[in-house]
Amino acid sequence: MTEQFLIKGLGGEKRLSGTIRVTGAKNAVLKSFAASLLFEDTLAISNVPEIEDVARVSELLQALGASVEKKEHAYALNTSAVTKSDLDDAIARRLRASIVFTGPLLARFGKVSFPYPGGDIIGPRPIDLFLDGFTKMGADVTFDGRYTISTQGGLRGADIFFTSVTVTGTETLMMAATLAKGKTVLKNAAMEPEIMELANFLNSCGAQIHGVGTPTITIEGGGMLKADGKTLRTIPDRIEAGSFLILGALAAHELEIVDCNPAHIEMLIELLRASGLSLQVGEDSIKLSGNTEKFRLEALQVRTHEYPGFATDLQPPMTVYLTQAEGESTVFETIYLGRLNYTEDLVSMGADIKMGNPQQITIKGPTPLSGRRLESPDIRAGLAFLLAASIAKGDSVLNNIYHIDRGYERIEERLSKIGLDITRRASSV
Repeated sequence: MTEQFLIKGLGGEKRLSGTIRVTGAKNAVLKSFAASLLFEDTLAISNVPEIEDVARVSELLQALGASVEKKEHAYALNTSAVTKSDLDDAIARRLRASIVFTGPLLARFGKVSFPYPGGDIIGPRPIDLFLDGFTKMGADVTFDGRYTISTQGGLRGADIFFTSVTVTGTETLMMAATLAKGKTVLKNAAMEPEIMELANFLNSCGAQIHGVGTPTITIEGGGMLKADGKTLRTIPDRIEAGSFLILGALAAHELEIVDCNPAHIEMLIELLRASGLSLQVGEDSIKLSGNTEKFRLEALQVRTHEYPGFATDLQPPMTVYLTQAEGESTVFETIYLGRLNYTEDLVSMGADIKMGNPQQITIKGPTPLSGRRLESPDIRAGLAFLLAASIAKGDSVLNNIYHIDRGYERIEERLSKIGLDITRRASSV
């Protein structure tokens, strides 16, 4: 059964208030599940969001033969019984994060087989950097409907320069190098906080990873890791925190976002302050207050960039924000070609958005938005539509909300508690 959201828009009124909690980071926990393949004992993970993508990686591990035990927001993963390294087609084709499993599997078993990974349709997302890295580490790559990567005698350390910054590539090859023979150096590596938290935990369990948080990461390969009862706590989801902050800026007269790490969204915070927003930033919370209906938001120039720059996953919610800002804003998407296609639906709601090229848009505001029927195209654009519907005049119906469920835990329940009129129901189409 497919489901949809019915959202009664606020029509520009700032009526949301209260406190909303941030869950564990989707982009961290999916990689933690893959990391369980590096351990010879049980890996415990806490602060796990209850989202569809976690359910899929759980199925992926179980299909390999792993033991997956679930409690509320916590998992115990044991991969000691895993003997095969071919990823299930049906699951992997639905989940982009399945590619991260290839590194630990190849390093542990000397062979891995997988289909081209699925996920959101936000432009080309090639896996060449993964394959080139594995090749430099001594692997052979073949393709016959599925990719098969194999080694003779195991992976060997290598110097690998990423020709473009890749988060999943950095994570995948970092984990592969943890079990490889010798030293691996990853250059032009990604610096996202999710990578740092994973590396720090792996180091506490016997890995030797140095330089995380800088563009050069050095890994001394070794044997299987031991958790020895330690628990990997998932860091707060910075994309969710940023999205709630943007929603609060648009529709709340007072809102506190808790259980977050403001340092992880510092670029967004500074941009919103430059736009005129009043924020109180604590160690693990952000509070908005004093921003009334008469408060005028100023236009901004936004350019997505790898961390610590402006996150591409926050670009769709930020675009919704800019439709309500005074003046002309520009958004330049540097990470994914095609990620701005969702803006056509915002235009149909009343937004004044012009696409200069596939990676740049101009937004004139403020413009009132009107409710309409929408189709969620991916996780982040889906949430952006939810935000747009929240501030629009009239009702909106948002279909294909499975995408939103992939990344946000029971979003309608949490937003209802701060005053949004949103209902989940069976789809009528």
